[in-house]
Amino acid sequence: MAGVPDIRIRLIGDQPTVNRDGQYVLYWMTAFRRTSWNFGLQRAVQWARDLRKPLLVLEALRCGYRWASDRLHQFVIQGMADNQARLARGNAFYFPYLEPEPGAGRGLLAQLSARACVVIGDDFPCFFLPRMVAAARSQVPTRLEIIDSNGLLPMRAADRTFARAFDFRRFLQRNLLPYLEPDSLPDEDPLRQCRLPVLESLPKEILRRWPAAKPKEIADQPQRLSRFPIDHQVTPTATAGGPEAAQRTLQRFVDERLPRYGESRNDPDVEATSGLSPYLHFGHLSVHQVFSEVMRCAGWRPEQVSAKVTGSSHDWWGVDDAVESFLDELITWREIGYNMCSRNGDYDRYDSLPDWARRTLASHADDPREPSYTLEQFESAATHDPLWNAAQRQLVREGRIHNYLRMLWGKKILEWSASPQAALEILIELNNKYALDGRNPNSYSGIFWVLGRYDRAWGPERPIFGTIRYMSSENTARKVRVKEYLRRYGPD
Repeated sequence: MAGVPDIRIRLIGDQPTVNRDGQYVLYWMTAFRRTSWNFGLQRAVQWARDLRKPLLVLEALRCGYRWASDRLHQFVIQGMADNQARLARGNAFYFPYLEPEPGAGRGLLAQLSARACVVIGDDFPCFFLPRMVAAARSQVPTRLEIIDSNGLLPMRAADRTFARAFDFRRFLQRNLLPYLEPDSLPDEDPLRQCRLPVLESLPKEILRRWPAAKPKEIADQPQRLSRFPIDHQVTPTATAGGPEAAQRTLQRFVDERLPRYGESRNDPDVEATSGLSPYLHFGHLSVHQVFSEVMRCAGWRPEQVSAKVTGSSHDWWGVDDAVESFLDELITWREIGYNMCSRNGDYDRYDSLPDWARRTLASHADDPREPSYTLEQFESAATHDPLWNAAQRQLVREGRIHNYLRMLWGKKILEWSASPQAALEILIELNNKYALDGRNPNSYSGIFWVLGRYDRAWGPERPIFGTIRYMSSENTARKVRVKEYLRRYGPD
């Protein structure tokens, strides 16, 4: 098994020493909730093997975070059930914990870390996870490393924050290929053929205070979610969570949808999108595996990559247009969000918008807004626009909006809100409350793109928008087919 590249390893705190008298190596699984293609698990296995210690995998789920709901809990718990089944076949000790009330899990990491040789965590730059890692600095008495398993490009490989996808794409075209060399890729199965000492159990005093969960029972009986103090109005969707469902979704995309992705992905009446974003967000699927499967299907070889640094989204990888189009979404547009969030703590605040965008929106702040809707009206799909209402109903029912209509959905919220600042609050609230792939760097890219991030000024200047890019339902309905979409997501 190859080692994890140094650029993906970050030491937290001022305790670099390994406790060689510890009982095990602890992998604190928070963002990359999978057992394959996972640099974090790979690093933990590497430490356990070198120290000849057992491996303990802690996967916990808090209930006190913002927007906690049956929908998000069920998706994560289904993944925990998959991980428990997978790790039961290996030689790692898996400890799943579900917090029964806010704050009940406090102290668990400290107790487990006190017995650990070294603690390995996940380096995710968004939502509450960076704060959780910062708090862990005072709880972990031994070496604490967090591992970047987010994207094809390590987050620390970028030398600046990129304001345009064009410039970020040029950077990728110059710098990405070395990170796709075999010794820079995660191990497909870090536990395969790895013989480690076995941890028989955890101390009784730990299990009494923090009993191990039974994720399979809750995954099979979602009514059991009623015991958790979370939002029960945001119900689970038909989209199953977990690495097993992620693998099926990836295979279906590669086999059935990828060939028509380029020409049909913007058509709401045709299911040509990948459906992978929730699994990438919750770490049930690795972007490295997605890239590998897509390129295997395309028959790609590294020598096909163009030597020209053009910034163009076409003719870069030397594959057909459908695959090029998908790769630009998967790599450029997904990872530019990680570039922003990892380098800027204000990524979710209005003041992080480009200067030109804030100026043009401010110059039109007093423009009349007719109609103007409240958060409650938006949430209940109570606008005058049937296409917008259909997109909102899809979000509430399925936890997603078709990719193209998601842009229109955001633009109309900007147009129909009392101010651009109010629009941003509504966008974040609705997206993060309902979307399975919300609370993610990529989803913040989409939200802030509505208000000008990663875009440029567009003419003619319009009321409310100024020079922010404008979209209308009428033009959208002329560009793409929406008849079936309107029927499917009509009023109940």
